[in-house]
Amino acid sequence: MNIADFLVNALLFPGGLFAVLLGLFLTGLDRKIYARLQRRVGPPIYQPCIDVVKLSQKEMVIPKTANYTAFRLAPLLGFAGMLAATAIIPVAGIYSGLYQSGDLLVVLYLLSAPALALVIGASASGSPYSSIGLSREISIMLAYEVPLLLVFFTIAMRVGMALGGTAIFSLSSIVNFQLSHGSLLFDVTLLPAFVAFLICIPGTLGVVPFDIPEAETEITEGPLLEYSGMGLAMFKLTGGLKMLVLAALTVALFFPVGFGDFWLVNLVWFIFKCILVMFFTTTLIRAMQARMRIDQAYKFYLLVPTALALVSLVLTATSFRVG
Repeated sequence: MNIADFLVNALLFPGGLFAVLLGLFLTGLDRKIYARLQRRVGPPIYQPCIDVVKLSQKEMVIPKTANYTAFRLAPLLGFAGMLAATAIIPVAGIYSGLYQSGDLLVVLYLLSAPALALVIGASASGSPYSSIGLSREISIMLAYEVPLLLVFFTIAMRVGMALGGTAIFSLSSIVNFQLSHGSLLFDVTLLPAFVAFLICIPGTLGVVPFDIPEAETEITEGPLLEYSGMGLAMFKLTGGLKMLVLAALTVALFFPVGFGDFWLVNLVWFIFKCILVMFFTTTLIRAMQARMRIDQAYKFYLLVPTALALVSLVLTATSFRVG
């Protein structure tokens, strides 16, 4: 890949501007459908775009007790991490990704960037509410990253063993394998891992019932309490990008198959699948569940999705040994 292609992919499509707009669209659609499920009219789908534009025009107020440098740079850390992740994940029939090996592990590290940004921003703000949100963010992040890692390793091992080798952590190789052998979603041994991954999405996004670090009725937005202006706008953009990254990653890992070389059809099909993932993992769950306590969420992630991921890992290993 030459430099020109790299810049286009990272800054315009499928990362960069396209990813930002699609992430904001998913956020707006999520809010609209959520409101409809509650029999409310809800905001327009383009409301997140309006919010970001308005916030970016306002002054970013920095508390006197805050660490100036860390407080200002924290939102950029999360945004940059998600922007990089959007350029790494391949889209079948459209884009093969920036890297060819080990990029699944890179995406795993990048997924922690928004949480680390919240932790840094909260610790730099000097607010007691932010400190509570900081401790909650660290606890929930440690809990959901365990099943995420197990799911990634199970998929890598499944594809690698099917090809006669060891675990393969290349997203492009995982997508190409499914294009040739069928979607991993229909592999019985990986169904528990698929469910585990879906369960991890709301916790990773920090939405109900796992919005514990930012609980408005308890700690008044926690880590985001002291943020305003462009800093808060960056966190809003990061949230939209993270929703897109997780939806796109779900598609790439489990059902990336498209319609051959029909570029536009594949793009529409990809967006539709991202909307489906968003609806079943965030919108519907938010409408059905109330917020958990931090101890409940921590135990839940260490028990349910972790157990499901381990079941898939054992089934994958034993099935190939028996074969």
